[in-house]
Amino acid sequence: MPDPNLAPPTVAESGDPFTTLRIVDLVACLERGRPVRIADIAARLDATYLEWLFPDPVVVDVLLQLQANWFTDYRNQSGIVLADGPYGATVSIEDSSRVDSWIVRQAQRAAAECRERLAEFSRLDRPAGG
Repeated sequence: MPDPNLAPPTVAESGDPFTTLRIVDLVACLERGRPVRIADIAARLDATYLEWLFPDPVVVDVLLQLQANWFTDYRNQSGIVLADGPYGATVSIEDSSRVDSWIVRQAQRAAAECRERLAEFSRLDRPAGG
């Protein structure tokens, strides 16, 4: 018998909390204070999550949302800087102590939304829906 545990590939989508959580998790590990190519981030995500595909525009969308969240929380744009580099688009994460706790909160927010989506999905199985 063939292996029944085959899973179809998943293409990451903008606005999906599962995508956001995976990207934020990687962003938390990026070296601070230096530009990192978006294409390199997408390639690392593809290598880490073999059943997923992370297109560059989706990674950019999540980074733009993080940048907007940073601006909302700290009223400056120096925390997450997106720019065009000589080899493509880059992101730089501020090298300060406030980034670590902030990025953890962003990941916790995305994880909570993932759990809520899973809970909603599990309720679809019940006849009463509750």
